[in-house]
Amino acid sequence: MSKGRSVTAIMILLSLLILPVACTRNFERINTNPYDVYDDELQGDFRLIGDPLVQSMLNIYVSNDVSVTQLQQNLMGDVFSGYMMTPSPFQDNRNNITYDLLDTWNDDAWLTAYGNVMPNCRFVMDKCRGKYPDFYAWAQIIRVLAMHRVSDIYGPIIYTNYAVINADRSIDYDSQEEAYDAFFKDLDSAITSLSQYAASATDSRFKKFDLSYSGDYIKWIRLANTIRLRLALRISNADPAKARKEGEAAMNQTYGLLNENEDNFNINIAPVTHPLNVICNSWNDIRMGAPMESFLCGYRDPRLPYYFIPADSKDSIYHGIRNGIIITSKDIYAGFSKLAWQPSRIQLCTAAESWFLRAEAALYSWKGAGDAGENYEKGVYASFKQYNLTGAYNGYINNDTLTPKPYTDPYNAVNNVTAGSLYLSRCTIKWSHNAPLHEKLERIITQKWIAAFPDGQEAWSEFRRTGYPKLFPVVINNSGGKISSASFIRRIPFIQFEYATNPAGVKRAVSKLKGDDNGGTRLWWDKQ
Repeated sequence: MSKGRSVTAIMILLSLLILPVACTRNFERINTNPYDVYDDELQGDFRLIGDPLVQSMLNIYVSNDVSVTQLQQNLMGDVFSGYMMTPSPFQDNRNNITYDLLDTWNDDAWLTAYGNVMPNCRFVMDKCRGKYPDFYAWAQIIRVLAMHRVSDIYGPIIYTNYAVINADRSIDYDSQEEAYDAFFKDLDSAITSLSQYAASATDSRFKKFDLSYSGDYIKWIRLANTIRLRLALRISNADPAKARKEGEAAMNQTYGLLNENEDNFNINIAPVTHPLNVICNSWNDIRMGAPMESFLCGYRDPRLPYYFIPADSKDSIYHGIRNGIIITSKDIYAGFSKLAWQPSRIQLCTAAESWFLRAEAALYSWKGAGDAGENYEKGVYASFKQYNLTGAYNGYINNDTLTPKPYTDPYNAVNNVTAGSLYLSRCTIKWSHNAPLHEKLERIITQKWIAAFPDGQEAWSEFRRTGYPKLFPVVINNSGGKISSASFIRRIPFIQFEYATNPAGVKRAVSKLKGDDNGGTRLWWDKQ
């Protein structure tokens, strides 16, 4: 981990990053975008409004500052989801992995969003309102893509009140319910606007800036619909009526959802290598998570070698590390399974996920969802096809005996998860129409979890929402009772710089949490 920075250096960096968005002193001057232009300058190649959105896309999941990615995503969602684990005993093994939440680890997700996403999207929306509806809609979708992830980390966020200064110089947070309501409104507006272009436009004005779909309006509409369905299901336990309304609107919109792997939302970051390649191979700071070993090996899943490589041992088997364990030296677990080489793209939403979303919606009889079992099988097939594994699909999808295998740590038996453990899943693969609803949901979410790899942020959110797949709790819990090992970590506290620069706003935000500002307090949608 490239974190040999002194406390002073960290604070200087935080100051540089946060000033444009969090400090309320001289807010109007600070928030004057340096790329500000006159309206007539927007025409031509549209670069002055296209380039800011390129930067926004590249910071949904940071692509080119790996030290930021490591804290924004890797040592947060990637680990908390069970996908990965670090062999490194950072801070003498007292860190976020063992629930001793470090202020210096908690800020990068927030600072990135408010330094590189929100200002750029706001700038484009301000300049394009009433003039270039396609750019405006594109900015709306990108903003939701980034900010729902931020809300799913912290809870309340600054969204509808961004750049709105109160008389006491504070900035108000939206509650998570208010933020989600705004996400749905943004997506609905964007879908409506882009649909007007999709019906008649022969070429896209933002084609040259689009790192995913080359300006294909229809694919952006399908992505927006799929994200709308994702967020609808995210709130299904908190507001069932709202969830149904938004989910049905997404599934029944003219252009539909992501259907094929050609629709997958991948952000092209070439020639930059994927940050996980650096974290895993150059820094040796990440390895396979124990739950991944349990599920993929237990299911004899053919996707396994596309996700990980065998451990550095003569028997060439796969080994994962259990989260939150005693690690005295990086050398102990460094030989466990590395990640397979990741291509130069950031995967954030796939056709496989889209089918699994429809499968779950069908469990609740949402209009337009179709049949749960058929959608489940299409989700698995789409994931297999993504890795050119369709020849192995029939044998896999019809297997009704294989289950996740017990976990054995060859270096410390305390970390083992034995057969019969409460935390060892007994979920099989083959769909059963006669199974109870909770079993169907576990099957859907388990396969969605496998297919969503390596996006641990989304996987962590779905685990918190549903309780699936079954993961292994930490062995070492340094939270001082703030986080329950059995309940797992639920969120990340608000960052300290916000407490320093926006204390009144943060105080009101904490009241919207309906709990203490710590990792044990559940988010609004987290009702399982």
